[in-house]
Amino acid sequence: MKKGKLIIFSAPSGAGKTTVVKHLLSQNLGLEFSISATSRPPRHTETHGKDYYFLSQDEFQQKVANGDFLEWEEVYPGTSYGSLKEEVERIRNKGKHVVFDVDVVGGINIKKYYGDEALAVFIQPPSIEELRNRLVGRSTDAPEVIEKRVEKAAYELTFAPNFDVILVSEELEVTLANAEKLVTDFIHR
Repeated sequence: MKKGKLIIFSAPSGAGKTTVVKHLLSQNLGLEFSISATSRPPRHTETHGKDYYFLSQDEFQQKVANGDFLEWEEVYPGTSYGSLKEEVERIRNKGKHVVFDVDVVGGINIKKYYGDEALAVFIQPPSIEELRNRLVGRSTDAPEVIEKRVEKAAYELTFAPNFDVILVSEELEVTLANAEKLVTDFIHR
């Protein structure tokens, strides 16, 4: 059986990557989501093994020391995220294509590791102001957290040229259609 390819979606928080990824997974494209590991506690709507693999800080660091991660990063002090190699290979060995929803540094690292077997897509918000409005609109973070995310987003936008494709997330239907075409073309290449 032919191993699956990898499709990486990275974006600043609030740019719409999770919405795009959920849409693509609902289509019949042979995709499976790579569940990331994190050292942060679950939000009230999240489930271990479905949204993330929730690990203690010690468990996370032990996996780092063992070289179990394809990529990982301490995104905020005490809060790390990473992609487990075994998760990626589990999906690829089934002949499914692996979809990632990762931060920009993680996306670049996965692309470097897998090269042409991976498509790296950067989802760019129409503007920083629009991004701030989306973060405020989803009502999950305090104002100071939103400002930190906006500052981080401005920095993350500087990484966009390192990706294979930049997809601007403006009108939702157009963004979803463009993402679907990108992925379909890559899978059949």
